[in-house]
Amino acid sequence: MPRRQLVLGMLFLMVLIMYLDRLAIGVAAPRIQAELGLTPKQWGWVAGAFTLAYALFEAPGGAMGDRIGQRMVLTRIVVWWSGFTALTAAVTGLGQLLAVRFLFGAGEAGAFPNSTGVVARWFEPSERARASSAFWIATSVGGVLAPLLVVPMMRAHGWRAPFVVFAIAGVLWAVAWHNWYRDPVNSVERTAAPWGRMVGDANFRWVLIMYHCYCWGATFYLTWIYTYLQTGRGMTETEMGFASALPFVAGIGGILAGGFLSDALSRRFGLRIGRCAVGAPSLILAGLAMVAATLTRDNDWAVGMLAAGMGVMNMMLPVAWAVCADVGGEHTGAVSGAMNTAGQLGSFLSAVAFGYLVEGLGSYDRALLPLAGMLIAAGAAFAMIDPRRQLIRAS
Repeated sequence: MPRRQLVLGMLFLMVLIMYLDRLAIGVAAPRIQAELGLTPKQWGWVAGAFTLAYALFEAPGGAMGDRIGQRMVLTRIVVWWSGFTALTAAVTGLGQLLAVRFLFGAGEAGAFPNSTGVVARWFEPSERARASSAFWIATSVGGVLAPLLVVPMMRAHGWRAPFVVFAIAGVLWAVAWHNWYRDPVNSVERTAAPWGRMVGDANFRWVLIMYHCYCWGATFYLTWIYTYLQTGRGMTETEMGFASALPFVAGIGGILAGGFLSDALSRRFGLRIGRCAVGAPSLILAGLAMVAATLTRDNDWAVGMLAAGMGVMNMMLPVAWAVCADVGGEHTGAVSGAMNTAGQLGSFLSAVAFGYLVEGLGSYDRALLPLAGMLIAAGAAFAMIDPRRQLIRAS
């Protein structure tokens, strides 16, 4: 197997483990809330603690990979988050849970920017969206597997067991990556990212706005959908496990379609059409599907609409991260880190706000509508991005 494909395989495994770690707490949320006596507002802060730390450390983590290489940085990232995944199993109160989830988020920060940096160094522009699909597919595979793995483990050993198991898997991956992977010769950029010039570029700002708005909607699938289905729609734990996996199944198809379609259009019509003609409509359609899910009390229809929404929404993912490589050049890690920082600030606000919206509006469905509106706004912002124009050219 060519070395480039092995690199993608390792990134796939890393992201799969990361999403199992990240989503386990969402699947276990009703049990944890019951044991620790947490309200929806308090649970919103638990979800927000992760995303706030993730946002704060994302850009520095990506820039560090540009400077010293992805081998060492990704090793450090996975070991760190695995430690705090294990510590999640030891918490006994809200304060401990907030602290551990904040530090867990700090550990995961930088994983995607450094993965994108690896892709930028191993693949040509016309291959990057498809290459990025490899590790973004892992996010949906993790979403499918998380409830199917976590629910049986919780029933057999309690909600704490999955965190220990997934932490061990992360440490094993880090050892394998450190021993096998080597950064390409002359691929490490030693200069600091020129943040002032980047912030002054309108193209860069549209990238940040787009991803910030997108994460308002995407965070629902990663943090609240399990509680939404059980508490908001009255599903049993077993019903929730299968229903919550369906959007992630659809997401796999969306990622594959988005990556291949974007690269094919880019080769034929250029980068602007290739990226924007996929990214913008997918986000708008995702917002409309989320609205449709709120308009019925039929659970099958609602789950179907949420699954369709995630399917089309995920078409954007490999495209957005390919855009970071397109416009970022030698500072791809810094650009993608900044994009995800803006996105995770949106995730933090969304995770916290959703709990307040549920209590204030008295409805999980009505609380979804602002998130749907942000997805539509993200689509409009994507249409303004010009991936043909590199932000900082190599000197």
